[in-house]
Amino acid sequence: MLQMPPAVPGMREEEVDTPALVIDLDAFEANLDTMAALLAPTGVKLRAHAKTHKSPVIAKLQMARGAVGNCVQKVAEAEVLAWGGIPDILVSNEVIGAAKLARLCALSRISKVAVCADDAGQITAIEAAAADAAVRMPVLVEIDVGAGRCGVQPGPDAVALAKRIAGSKHLVFGGLQAYHGSAQHKRTPAERRTLIGGAVDASRRTVEQLRQQGLDCAIVGGAGTGTFELESKSGVYTEMQAGSYVFMDADYARNLDEEGAPVGTFRHALFVLASVMSQAQTGVAVLDAGHKAVAVDSGLPTVWERPDIRYTSASDEHGKLQYASETAAPKVGEKLRLVPGHCDPTVDKFDWYVGVRNRRVECLWPVAARGGLS
Repeated sequence: MLQMPPAVPGMREEEVDTPALVIDLDAFEANLDTMAALLAPTGVKLRAHAKTHKSPVIAKLQMARGAVGNCVQKVAEAEVLAWGGIPDILVSNEVIGAAKLARLCALSRISKVAVCADDAGQITAIEAAAADAAVRMPVLVEIDVGAGRCGVQPGPDAVALAKRIAGSKHLVFGGLQAYHGSAQHKRTPAERRTLIGGAVDASRRTVEQLRQQGLDCAIVGGAGTGTFELESKSGVYTEMQAGSYVFMDADYARNLDEEGAPVGTFRHALFVLASVMSQAQTGVAVLDAGHKAVAVDSGLPTVWERPDIRYTSASDEHGKLQYASETAAPKVGEKLRLVPGHCDPTVDKFDWYVGVRNRRVECLWPVAARGGLS
């Protein structure tokens, strides 16, 4: 059920109904500008990942700063972006099932759409759907560069799939999908360099073998918020698929730089605004934001600008806070910002973004692709 907007423009932040998904617009815009500035000298393009924000509004703001388009994980997300006017979309994932593939091919009439494959049977299915829709579908071969999830082995196995795609009159070989997801959250720079070094080597080797077979690799895509600076300087990758940088969650903030300090490239811009609903026990307060309001798969949220208060546990409708002294005790009715541990699934719990600047509501944006599982 679509929820009523929790705020109206002009309202003070403390008047917003809770729980609410709040974007600090100054920090959010600074993150967009920072990514654009970091990639500009490299010549590598940004294809920002919309699975994070699920919003054509945000996708357009990214493209206004030079992104070539967006990537998504699901056909439903691609549909929302295409209907919202995004002209270039990659489903950076495998799509299985005739119904989903028919939907994907139909989008080719309003947007440039591509998809990934790591199996010959998948390619045959995509080919049949494209033939039925009378379109030519770009297909990228996904290679496993170390994550051990999806992806054919780099080298000859990937080349064989690429040749299968290139030989079809209904398909176009689009390049390689080479994303190392688990590398994004390795805490030390040395760990991240080691893993991405392996991904770069595997991708470079495969690109060269494709070239030897007369196949141009227009896209080598991958990278994320934790490692994009490595891939963008590799001389191999052509597109960065970072997504979380727009918001920055508590988990990414645990990544360390060369000096052992938290990486400070991007600012926290996404918060769950919550209200203190109970303070019946000494040293404990309870918020109206638990599992249904904030994802905890990557750790519990932190309380923004209140190091004296810890979010210590969650249940369905409650978030438990603990504090060391009575001077730190939040009052019943007080509103606190939570920094989610993982932004993507937290966003998926809400229908609306509340855009705030200087603690005043400036805009409301729908989380248009919320729940897009298919």
